[in-house]
Amino acid sequence: MKSRRQFFSMAGMVGGAAVAGSVSRVAMAALPEPVIEQTAQTRPPLQPSSGRPYRPVTTLNGWTLPFRMRDGVKEFHLVAEPVVREFAPGFKANLWGYNGQSPGPTIEVVEGDKLRIFVTNRLPESTTIHWHGQRLPNGMDGVTGLTQPTIPPGKTFVYEFVARRPGTFMYHPHTDEMVQMAMGMMGFWVTHPRTPNPLIDEADRDFCFLLNAFDIDPGSATPRIMTMLDFNIWGWNSRVFPGIDPLVVRLGDRVRMRVGNLTMTNHPIHLHGHEFQVTGTDGGPTPRSTRRYEVTEDIAVGQMRQLDFIADEEGDWAVHCHKSHHTMNAMGHDVPTMIGVEQADLARKISDLVPGYMEMGSHGMDEMSTMRMPLPANTLPMMMGEGPFGALGMGGMFSVVKVRRNQKRGDYTDPGWFKHPPGTVAYEYKGEVPPPVRGGSR
Repeated sequence: MKSRRQFFSMAGMVGGAAVAGSVSRVAMAALPEPVIEQTAQTRPPLQPSSGRPYRPVTTLNGWTLPFRMRDGVKEFHLVAEPVVREFAPGFKANLWGYNGQSPGPTIEVVEGDKLRIFVTNRLPESTTIHWHGQRLPNGMDGVTGLTQPTIPPGKTFVYEFVARRPGTFMYHPHTDEMVQMAMGMMGFWVTHPRTPNPLIDEADRDFCFLLNAFDIDPGSATPRIMTMLDFNIWGWNSRVFPGIDPLVVRLGDRVRMRVGNLTMTNHPIHLHGHEFQVTGTDGGPTPRSTRRYEVTEDIAVGQMRQLDFIADEEGDWAVHCHKSHHTMNAMGHDVPTMIGVEQADLARKISDLVPGYMEMGSHGMDEMSTMRMPLPANTLPMMMGEGPFGALGMGGMFSVVKVRRNQKRGDYTDPGWFKHPPGTVAYEYKGEVPPPVRGGSR
């Protein structure tokens, strides 16, 4: 694995370079060395080593791609390739991505930067990259057959353009999208403002993550690419709870969450304990006159939303998609509803044929969060995760915003579970419960 320090050394040619657009021979003389990451840890913000200064973002369970300055141009190197991504401990998947990961690394630049992005294709088929939401020359837009020739396997193309406006964007293939995006090919892009922007407040903590969905049969490791609706793995940056890292912040911080959606359905993202404002979309920062306080924002397919809030309430606050089946893992879509069905006699008969058989679902599915039944290899329970008071019974698109008074500025270390002040936790009522009064009986 290449380190970030090694990145800044010069590398030789990557086999058979081809060119998308006009690129000088000097630029093609030596490519930036590709940096490869293979862990799912949240890397700390990557401080810019050269060029204009900016406050970097934190990619949840991901990282930012280093760049090289060459004659006033920021140069990046993306490698499209098959990868293995750990969704959570005990569950890995064979995906396609960039630089060892799916999603690929976040690209951070500054408004006005001149950019040169080398893209090497190590996939078994052709690809391109579309810079979703960017203003750029038509020939750099990345649509196979329309704006450029395809990038064949083993070849390297070059994209050159200027980062013309600040905001949050995404990148993904515009070749065989049904396969390549279903296999996980996507990434985040952040363009920081060059000078103070009246519509962009400076954030103390700036998180970004992509929403994604896969259909992976329990016990298998490769997504089913023909699925259009019935996905069973819902993730943030190809991680599912409890594999998604918490968003650790300091009490009083201005927190920004940049959320991009490249799945095939919408996702209402809900934050507990705080109100946020939608301060940006992939069209740019929103006018202040249009901003309103919300606790849930529906993010449609192909959209990005920038959500800002002040972390002024200590505690462990859930943040999740509010579609209930998107906070579950490895779901089965053909399981019948068994609530209210007496299964005891049936269970006894089945257990004679299948030792260890257990009845499930007669009283709801909460029991799934505490049962530890055998599972196929390389899969996860539908509901899992342990909190300070027991089983959380969640999965998929779920994480926790951990607001702490004593968290140091710039410290993203997980502080553990919140210690509630005395008298601030819901408790059991020990008195007599009066009978209910039902309508029409008075």
